[in-house]
Amino acid sequence: MDSYRIRKDEHPARLWVHPEGPVDASLFLHINTDRASGYEEPVELINGAEPFIVVRHARTEETRFYSKRAIVRIEYAPLVQGESADVDRIPCELLMMDGSSLSGTIREFLVPEHRRLFDYLNQRGEQFLRIYLDEDTACLVNKAYIVRALELDAGN
Repeated sequence: MDSYRIRKDEHPARLWVHPEGPVDASLFLHINTDRASGYEEPVELINGAEPFIVVRHARTEETRFYSKRAIVRIEYAPLVQGESADVDRIPCELLMMDGSSLSGTIREFLVPEHRRLFDYLNQRGEQFLRIYLDEDTACLVNKAYIVRALELDAGN
C-alpha cells in the first residue's frame, strides 16, 4: 500500500483566510517535482489547478481543506536561501482589501519586455503572486484581494 502513497513533507506557514483570519498550519509539499528533485515550492502548490489545498492545523492537528479563493495570503520561510544574480527585483507595496499593507520585493526571472510591476500583476493563469517581505519571509498573495499596488524606488 505504501507504494501508492505520494511522498510529501510538511512546511509551516501562516494563512490568512477570509473570513476566518490567521491560521497557523503546515502545507503539504511534494518531495520530488516534475521540474527537479527537491521540494515543491509553495507557489507551485497554490497556483496549481486544484481549487482546494490541504493543510494540517498547527494547534488542533486537524487536516483541513481550504478553498484557494478564500485564502488572502500565505506567509512562510523560503525553502531556498539566496538567489541568482540574474533574478529581477521589483520593490513594491500592496494595499489589501482588509486595509493592511505589504511591503517587500518581488524576485522573479522576467522577460525583458515584461519587467514592470504592472506586467507581473497581470500574468494570466496565476492567482497568487510571491513577494519577499524580508530575507526570512516569503508571502503568497491572492491577487483578487489586492486593492492597489505601488512600485517603489529601489532605495525604499
